[in-house]
Amino acid sequence: MTEHETIVVERLDGSAAAAAEEAFRLVYAEAFAGPPYYETGDDVAATFRRFRSQTRKNTFRAALARTEAGEPVGIAYGYPLGPNTGWWDQLAQPVPEAVRHEDGRRTFGLMELAVRPAWRRRGIARRLHDAVLGDTEAGRVLLNVRPDSKAASAAYRAWGYHKVGDARPWDGAALHDVMVLDLR
Repeated sequence: MTEHETIVVERLDGSAAAAAEEAFRLVYAEAFAGPPYYETGDDVAATFRRFRSQTRKNTFRAALARTEAGEPVGIAYGYPLGPNTGWWDQLAQPVPEAVRHEDGRRTFGLMELAVRPAWRRRGIARRLHDAVLGDTEAGRVLLNVRPDSKAASAAYRAWGYHKVGDARPWDGAALHDVMVLDLR
């Protein structure tokens, strides 16, 4: 790795992302192995069981960052939230129906955005973020971030996200900030 090595960001649909699962898994496992996440092999396996299901959605979008030599360094993926999403049900304090209403086009759910530690602070996360959202027709983006992940939280705020609540996205999860970026 060199500081000036060229990074290529590729946009992927669900089938292409599924075919690149090994690269997504490598980035995810390394990015979330350390503090404050400490993801285990079981955690990674659970994430990629969901990933396989998510990539089958026809609205799934992903981005994969690689070096020119093909080494994966970052990932991002998500899809528009459907009318029956449970995302808003996870909030500790309910939000008004006008905020939580989903129709399959209103909100893009950013499921994951991760960069391997050795490649951070080079603008790769922002490039991945922008690539995934490049052609979205959604009016806003929704994500969960752990508040103790200071760098990620600061980046999201700098990009225009604002906190709308707190949630535990799955049983046993730490409390996460639920953040929204208005695109319109």
